[in-house]
Amino acid sequence: MKKILLALTAVAAMTGSASAADLASRPYVKAPMPAPVANWTGFYIFGGGGGGLSNADQSVVDTVSGTPLTITQRQGGSGWFGTVGAGYDWQFSGTWVAGVFADGQFGSIRATIQDPFNGITGNQKLETSWAAGVRLGWLAAPNVLTYVNGGYSGAHFGQTNFTDLAGVPVGAHLNSYNRNGWFIGGGVENSLNFFGISSPGWFMKTEYRSAFYSAKTQDELFDVSNVPVGNSIRANSWNQTISTSLVYRFNWTGPVVAKY
Repeated sequence: MKKILLALTAVAAMTGSASAADLASRPYVKAPMPAPVANWTGFYIFGGGGGGLSNADQSVVDTVSGTPLTITQRQGGSGWFGTVGAGYDWQFSGTWVAGVFADGQFGSIRATIQDPFNGITGNQKLETSWAAGVRLGWLAAPNVLTYVNGGYSGAHFGQTNFTDLAGVPVGAHLNSYNRNGWFIGGGVENSLNFFGISSPGWFMKTEYRSAFYSAKTQDELFDVSNVPVGNSIRANSWNQTISTSLVYRFNWTGPVVAKY
């Protein structure tokens, strides 16, 4: 009987040692880390460029009497531009983002200006403009923002030099001038990680914008004397642009995670 008890005790001791050895050999597994949390609140800067279309609703007016000599007609053109700007966004209610921004554009977007009575034509060129506005967006994904925007804008139009229909300068022009207006638009902004590029803080945005500037009446002037030719041109400006910009967001410093 004593021999049987001793044998059972020995078996139990060996079994316990083997189980303890098995437990000690299991690898340590860390608890899973939480997914990164995107935060769109903060300042950003951007720069880029694009192309645009310009349209001018215009009519010819008698300089002395102010009587319209033609019905209003629309002339168009196109060109390119560069842009730089800055802004601030607030993320709220989880997937909504609101912000304010300001930017400037420089380039050459042209629209045709014509006086059929004098047989002359020229280009009204949008050289520089600026905009200040607000935007409201919705996060289609944690790192993809779709948005609409709108606000106030100002523009500088360069001097329009006239030629005849054969393209020969006629020695007449319209002076350069400034006009104010408003704009609306929208676009998509996403982190470059969306394309598999590891670049914290760097984003890309593509935006459409439509800007409207009020009409101005200008005298056609001789180049040398600046004396009116006899007619004036009244024209407004409507510009549509598409741009792509590289954006850097200062707040995008990485996820906040718990430590284990």
